[in-house]
Amino acid sequence: MARILLLHSMYGLRPAVHQAADRLRAAGHEVHVPDLYDGRVVDDPEAGIEIKEEIGRDELLRRAVRAAAPLMGDGGLVYAGFSLGGSIAQNLAFADARAGGLLLMHGTSDIAEDASTEVPVQLHVADPDTWEPVDWLNAWYLQMRKAGADVEVYRYRGAGHLFTDPDLPDYDAESADRAWTTALAFLETL
Repeated sequence: MARILLLHSMYGLRPAVHQAADRLRAAGHEVHVPDLYDGRVVDDPEAGIEIKEEIGRDELLRRAVRAAAPLMGDGGLVYAGFSLGGSIAQNLAFADARAGGLLLMHGTSDIAEDASTEVPVQLHVADPDTWEPVDWLNAWYLQMRKAGADVEVYRYRGAGHLFTDPDLPDYDAESADRAWTTALAFLETL
């Protein structure tokens, strides 16, 4: 059983995030789902970007740190997130020497040149994905490996960016099922 901090996308804490948390709980994991947007939820990317920029990246990271702090313990917290939430989760995992794992759904973040980690990482991403272009992902993968992370990348041909959210146009049921099957197997290894 893993203790998981699951962070939402730029759309806010949508029903799909709660559904994902329930799926993880049904597999025996302890899952915490903070609301980094203070209750705001949107359906279109422009509105999501507007909220994200209004709050600011530093404040979003502070909110995520506050949510993670009481959960950190000897067992190693697993950081997970969707798109923007994945980006924030990655930053948290790199800052936590005891992180138990990093599950990224649809999103990554920059990696410092001198970063170092041994955290197991799994990324699920659309192929192609306008938010996570192939050149970016290739460079990200190489930086992750250079940092010492054990990385697995799963690409889903023809799926939209947030292909696991059944209430968004990007949804792809087959890709979502494959991603969750693979992610649950990954979490069992942590």
